Amino acid sequence: MKKILTLLAIFIAGFTMANASDTYTRDASALPAAARTLIANDFSAGISIVKIDKTMGRVDDYEVVLTDGTEVKFDRNGNWEEVEVAANKRVPEALVPAGIRNYVSDNQHGTRIVGIEKSRKGYEVTLSNGVEIKFNREGQFIRYDR
Repeated sequence: MKKILTLLAIFIAGFTMANASDTYTRDASALPAAARTLIANDFSAGISIVKIDKTMGRVDDYEVVLTDGTEVKFDRNGNWEEVEVAANKRVPEALVPAGIRNYVSDNQHGTRIVGIEKSRKGYEVTLSNGVEIKFNREGQFIRYDR
């Protein structure tokens, strides 16, 4: 019985590893239309590389690196989930809710938003001075993160 369970565990592990694969491309057409539109409208840099994360043959998400080093993560439908830019740049204003922009400009003078991550609970913003701030889905301040 032990041998059967061991063989079953090895088979499942091998099957899972065989079906979890990443694909890399430079072709923007591999991205969903929503992701291509966002990149074209909100970023001036071109696409350097697209990483397509798949599990069991199904796309989980897309990670895009632009020619200026900006990294954008999209869900399977092309909705952005995370954006990180170089310390001397800023996340495009169109991606940052007004409440977050206002809070940062009022309370963190002289800083730029260099990272933003969107989740079901809200947003996590990284500033150019290294400070991380949490906001709810409506863009209202929750707390400074440590």
